[in-house]
Amino acid sequence: MSKQTPWRKDLMFSSKVQDWATPQDFYDKVNTQLGPFTLDACASAQNAKCNKFFTFEQDGLAQDWYGNNVFVNPPYGRGIDKWIKKAYEESQKSRTRVVMLVPARPDTKYWHNYVMKANEIHFVKGRLKFGGCENAAPFPSAVIVFGSQWSTTSPVQAPHIHTMERP
Repeated sequence: MSKQTPWRKDLMFSSKVQDWATPQDFYDKVNTQLGPFTLDACASAQNAKCNKFFTFEQDGLAQDWYGNNVFVNPPYGRGIDKWIKKAYEESQKSRTRVVMLVPARPDTKYWHNYVMKANEIHFVKGRLKFGGCENAAPFPSAVIVFGSQWSTTSPVQAPHIHTMERP
C-alpha cells in the first residue's frame, strides 16, 4: 500500500495510488452482514474501518491476525496476491476469519490458488466508487470470506457464491 497520495484526476485508479478508501456505505453493509470486524489489516489513519488497524508502516503482511474478524481492502496493484495468500493462511488458524474486498479477477493465478478456497465469494453487483471518487471503478469487485468466525475453520469443498447488492 502506498502512503496517502493527494487526489488527482490523472491518478484515478492508477497503480500509483493503491490506498483507495472502501466506500463507507458499502463497508457498513458488509460489516452488518459479515462482521462485526475487529481488525482492519490494511489501512491508513484516514481510512481505517476498525479501531484496531495496521498501517503501511506497520505492514499488515508481517503481522499476526489471530483471533480477529478481519476486514481487508488490500492494495490492488502488484502484490495483491500476497495479501490474498496471507488472508487464506491466517484463516487457517482457529478463531480467525478474514473478509476481503478485492477486484473480481477470476482470470488470475491468485484467484484460482486462493480465492477458490474461500468459504464464500460475493460478487458485487455494479461498480463501487472508492475514496470519494466521482466515477466508479473500472473493474468489478468481490467480497471473499475465508474461515468461520470464532471457530476452528473447516475447509469447504467449493465456495458458496453470491451476488451482493450495493447500498
